[in-house]
Amino acid sequence: MEGARAALDRREWGAAYRLLAGAQTVEDLDGLATAAYMTGRDEEAFDCWGRAHRLALEAGQAVRAVRLGVPLVEGLFFKGDIARASGWVSRLRHVLDDVPEDCVEHGYLETGAGLCRIFEEGDIPGARESAARAGKIADRFGDAELRTLARLLEGRCVIYLGDLAEGVAMLDEAMVAVEADEISPMVAGDAYCIVIDAVHELFDVRRCETWIASFTRWCDRQPDLVLYRGHCLLHQAELLQLHGRWAEGGAFAQEACRRLAAPLNLMTIGGAHYVEAELHRLRGEHVAAEGAYERAHECGCEPQPGLSLLRLAQGRVDVAHAAARRALAQAEGPIARAKLLAPCAAIALAAGDVEEARAAAEELAAVAGELASPLLRAQADQLGGAVRLASGDTAGALVALRRALAAWCELDAPYDAARTRLLLADACEAVGDHDGAQMERNAAQAALDRLGVGKPTLPGGLTEREVEVLALVARGRTNRAIAEELFISEKTVTSHLTHVFTKLGVPSRAAATAFAYEHGLVGST
Repeated sequence: MEGARAALDRREWGAAYRLLAGAQTVEDLDGLATAAYMTGRDEEAFDCWGRAHRLALEAGQAVRAVRLGVPLVEGLFFKGDIARASGWVSRLRHVLDDVPEDCVEHGYLETGAGLCRIFEEGDIPGARESAARAGKIADRFGDAELRTLARLLEGRCVIYLGDLAEGVAMLDEAMVAVEADEISPMVAGDAYCIVIDAVHELFDVRRCETWIASFTRWCDRQPDLVLYRGHCLLHQAELLQLHGRWAEGGAFAQEACRRLAAPLNLMTIGGAHYVEAELHRLRGEHVAAEGAYERAHECGCEPQPGLSLLRLAQGRVDVAHAAARRALAQAEGPIARAKLLAPCAAIALAAGDVEEARAAAEELAAVAGELASPLLRAQADQLGGAVRLASGDTAGALVALRRALAAWCELDAPYDAARTRLLLADACEAVGDHDGAQMERNAAQAALDRLGVGKPTLPGGLTEREVEVLALVARGRTNRAIAEELFISEKTVTSHLTHVFTKLGVPSRAAATAFAYEHGLVGST
């Protein structure tokens, strides 16, 4: 047991889990629960904390019993299991009702009650009041962990209530204790996820970079860590997408999907599939993108605006326009709408609806000012420039597009910078500056080449040889005929077909033939 406790102190979760197997005492069950939770065995952890809670109650240690139930509540909320979390909050409150003295555990239950108000009632003001009460209790008892939880909850509430600067300041304050290692690993992991999600929603790229780097270091110091690592990989993939490191970002997104599958976190794994889809779309891998968008949707993640942009890239402008309009009409609040406005406007311009695009550009500019987001300002300037260019206001377009280009370069967003340069080239051409237009096009093309945009890609992740084989199958050739035509063995043809069926997820030659015709591959050889 001494070795197990030492392993817990060193955050060697795997060793602690092995050494604490069969734990029977309250203290050792608590340690086993923590080790199980951090290594991804969440249900086992909940069972251990529940057993420790009951043992403490049987021993007449009501306050300790409540404290053992607190991480169980936090874990259930993190998992999204709101009903069970709410039930435990009620149970722990009843236990404390029989405790005459004041104690810090009242503060922990205030944070749990605040989360219940958010998830069950949508009562943001009520949740903020709970967080504020928890913060006062934390100050009275000098409890750093409770203070951090209270600040995180209140900060998120304040942001949703519209005071962005104050809310973000509260989140920054909470992270001081996290980086100083003043709180438990479980609360630290939750804190990273909460804060990064918040600043990502606010399109605050710089804070995302800061906290993701810190989160990565924190995860790397715990080699056996399973929980939280998938979340960290997802956030890294999002940044890599912005910074044009798409191959690396795709690998991170796929690994995030794998790690978030066990223990399953549907909300987050849906986001990972969405990022995976976006990276496929940007690289022109349309079939793979479509599959990833579908997986994101199955997990409860809205696949817009990415799916509409995919339809636009496929030339299905009417379909893209209708879907984008639907998504924007459903979006409530500036944060939700900000994600959709720029793509919706770009699709509206492609559909020839300049006025719709203009309205979206003006709304986006207002939201960018409200959120004080350099990324949204860059989007608004780029979009405003495109609308002015389409309206014949070339001078205004040049000014807005130059601002957008400078912002994208500052944010290290090469793809967005290249797209802005192409618009600048059109604007320069319109005023007769042919040299300027050519320079912008050359710079844009060089960046797009580095990113891999515009290079021929094959559907379904097929290789050129696999496409050749598939095209001949679609023409009715037998394996022997294909082997003779391509000068390869029948065994090699069979191997190629096995890979084709696996990549496309089809069971037969007939299904593969249908795919070939649908994607225009029959004329490929």
